[in-house]
Amino acid sequence: MGKVTGFLEIDRQVHKYQPASDRIRHFREFTLPMSDKEVEKQAARCMDCGIPYCHGPTGCPIHNQIPDWNDLVYNGDWDNAIRNLHSTNNFPEFTGRICPAPCEEACTLNLEDIPVAIKTIEQAIADKAYETGHIRPYPPERKTGKRVAVIGSGPAGMAAAQQLGRAGHDVHVYERESRPGGLMRYGIPDFKIEKHYIDRRIEQMQGEGVSFHCGVNVGVDKPVAELLAEYDAVLYCGGSETPRPANIPGDDLDGVHDAMPYLVQQNKRIGGEPIQSVAWPSRPIVAGGQHVVVVGGGDTASDCVGTAFRQGAVRVTQLDIRPQPPEKEDKLSVWPYWATKMRTSSSQAEGAEREFQVATLEFIGEDGQLTGVKCCEVDEKRKPIAGTEFVIRADLAFIAIGFAGPAARGPVSELAGQMKIAIDSRRSKNVEANDRDYRTSVEKLYAAGDVRRGQSLVVWAIREGRQAARAIDEALMGSSVLPR
Repeated sequence: MGKVTGFLEIDRQVHKYQPASDRIRHFREFTLPMSDKEVEKQAARCMDCGIPYCHGPTGCPIHNQIPDWNDLVYNGDWDNAIRNLHSTNNFPEFTGRICPAPCEEACTLNLEDIPVAIKTIEQAIADKAYETGHIRPYPPERKTGKRVAVIGSGPAGMAAAQQLGRAGHDVHVYERESRPGGLMRYGIPDFKIEKHYIDRRIEQMQGEGVSFHCGVNVGVDKPVAELLAEYDAVLYCGGSETPRPANIPGDDLDGVHDAMPYLVQQNKRIGGEPIQSVAWPSRPIVAGGQHVVVVGGGDTASDCVGTAFRQGAVRVTQLDIRPQPPEKEDKLSVWPYWATKMRTSSSQAEGAEREFQVATLEFIGEDGQLTGVKCCEVDEKRKPIAGTEFVIRADLAFIAIGFAGPAARGPVSELAGQMKIAIDSRRSKNVEANDRDYRTSVEKLYAAGDVRRGQSLVVWAIREGRQAARAIDEALMGSSVLPR
């Protein structure tokens, strides 16, 4: 695949970034695109490694045929590269921007810390496809007469809707917010993915016959039972959006917020929408001139960091209860799996102060207003170490420690009360459905994405949406030509 000796002759190169001093002045994407020739050279580095772990279960959840499209790009066949990429991934321009790229971790060349620049190449293929007009509506040749409703328009709902629409079904997507995209639109900042990429896909899907109904909160405005009566199948892709409880004293102080209302508000500002959200109502939250503390070490916490800097925060400190990981992993014991090692996101590189192996003991305030965060060091069992307490000044604090299941109000609460839908045994209250046919315990109701598996990656959501679409098509028609 690629050039036989390419990995020996060509150094790894990926997108460059605008300098941090420039990019924190705006909310636009800040990657600097590579030329087609540069991308083709990077694709040439894909070696004939025998067993390409990059697109196996350890690397890519949707099994992108990475060596194949690398070879096509190397040979300048960009049209067939996007056809190949679309055969497994409905939205490569999304994953090429926001996926953490476990495929690169699984790359054989990562044994030498120089993996193929898979994520960069994937994004380039998708962007090139738009330039050349390859990404356009592909309506079905014939309609089946079957009607399918999809609850939620995040990546799982969008992928399922597109697949089902192309199979000839009449697909209707119900979205609680004013625009489609789910947390991909409202939770992920514009500096990671600008929302016109989502708009272009929505326009394509509408051209293929998919209908979107925004501003409809299923389970509140419209009962699920009504959908089940109107449609031949209903797919629930509501996501995982209930914040995991931190149970930190003082979390009721003015200035302490869950991460999501903050991120949603800023995305709505940029999108020209009123900042109030159906799911995350809150007073305006702005970090300009503030000392900010972010509790949590994941992607959502990092998004809060980058957003705070762009709003003009004076100082941003990120707290992580986990110990500081090693700079480099032991390849022979970890590869090809995702390794625990020191990683610095683009937002953290913009000036965040990071504290590791630190617990948040209490939010401190005066007259109901947050003034500081009391912390301490912890041992290897995450138990506080006496005598290590310290206080960080804080005007704003964001809790970003993950999500614990679907929204409290909505389809799950309605179904649990009226239809006794099965919930999995974990405390997260996810909807119970297997990953073969995606059926729930309610007749005609399916579930896919984070509402079924728990909080996860966009790439996993796309996989589940595609597989659920295949299962629904098979159930409605007796067989299916949709890929699994």
